[in-house]
Amino acid sequence: MAPSGSGSIKRGCQRVLYWIPVLFISIIVAWSYYAYVVQLCIESIGNIGEKIVCLLAYHLFFTMFAWAYWKTIFTKPMIPLKEFHLSYADKELLEREDRGETQQEILRRIAKDLPIYTRTMSGAIRYCDRCQLVKPDRCHHCSVCDKCILKMDHHCPWVNNCVGFSNYKFFMLFLAYSLLYCLFIAATDLQYFIKFWTNGLPDTQAKFHIMFLFFAAAMFSVSLSSLFGYHCWLVGKNRSTLEAFRAPAFRHGADKNGFSLGYSKNFRQVFGDEKKFWLLPIYSSLGDGCAFPTCLVNQDAEQPPTPAGHNPIAKNPGDAHQFPAKPLRESQSRLLNSGQSWTESERGQDKDKHGTSNPAMTIENET
Repeated sequence: MAPSGSGSIKRGCQRVLYWIPVLFISIIVAWSYYAYVVQLCIESIGNIGEKIVCLLAYHLFFTMFAWAYWKTIFTKPMIPLKEFHLSYADKELLEREDRGETQQEILRRIAKDLPIYTRTMSGAIRYCDRCQLVKPDRCHHCSVCDKCILKMDHHCPWVNNCVGFSNYKFFMLFLAYSLLYCLFIAATDLQYFIKFWTNGLPDTQAKFHIMFLFFAAAMFSVSLSSLFGYHCWLVGKNRSTLEAFRAPAFRHGADKNGFSLGYSKNFRQVFGDEKKFWLLPIYSSLGDGCAFPTCLVNQDAEQPPTPAGHNPIAKNPGDAHQFPAKPLRESQSRLLNSGQSWTESERGQDKDKHGTSNPAMTIENET
C-alpha cells in the first residue's frame, strides 16, 4: 500500500507543478491588464477620444486572446477510436506468443481493415504497447499525458496540454491573438515610453508600469512572432512539429510531404471550410483525426499500378487501402461517414479486394 500511496502523491505533485507555467502566464496577463487599462489609459492618456479607442481595441484583443488560450488549455486531446484498440482476445494472443511470425500475423489482421498508410522507419506497423493499440496515421504517444494523441504536434507546458488534432486550430489562434495583443500594447505604449525617458511624464506610479509594460510586450512580440511564423509554415506544409523533425514513413519510404495537399487544402484541414469560423476559437477542423488524405497515389507495392494521369478517388469506405488522392472534403471522417464503421461485410470486401498485408512486415513498438 505504501508504494501505491507514494506514487499517488508524486503524481499529484507533478500535476500541480505542470500548472506553474500557466499560472505564470495568467499573472503576467492580469498585470498587463491593470497596467494598460488603469495606469496607461485611465491615468496617463489625457485625450478622451484616444482613451476610448485604446480601451475598445485593447478589450477586443484581450477577449480573443483569453478565449483562444482558454480553449487551447481545456480542450481535451483526442485519442484513437476503439477500432484501433486491440480486443481482449488479441491482447492475450499478443502477450502469450513469443514467436515474431504469430505476433506479426495478429497485427496484420487488425491493421488490414484500418485506414493506415504510415509505418515505422523499419517498415513495421506502428503499435503502442502502453496503450495497446495500432496507431492511426500521425498519432503519437505523449509521455507526459501517458496516452496516444491524434495528430500530436507537441506537449506545450505553457498550456499544460497536448497540442494535437482537437486543439491545433485553437493553439494557432492563441499564438496569433497573443502576438496581436503584444504588438498593440507595444505600439500604443511607445509614445508614453519615450516620454518616460525624456521626463515628459509626471513622477507617479504609472510611469514604472508604462516602462515595464513596453519591455514585456516587445520581448514577447519577438518570441511569439518567430513561433507563430514557424507554425504558419507547418500549416502550409501540412506537417506537425514531430513530422518536421522526422518525416512520416510510408510503405515506400519516408516522405516529408506525404500529407501535403497544397496550401489551400492544408489550411482548410486545420481551419475548416467555413470562413466565418476561421478567426474564432470554435472547432471547425476537417476530418476525425484518425484518417488523413495523402498526396501519394498507389505507392503500395501490393496495389495495382495506376494509369498515367489518373488519380483514383475512394468513393466508399471499402476503397480505403489505396492512398487517397482526393479532395479534402471527400476525405472527411472516413470513420464517421456511416453509423457503423468496418462492418463484417466491408471487411469481407476489403479482404477480397486487397488481400493480406506485406508478409515481410514486422512488429515494432513505438512510444
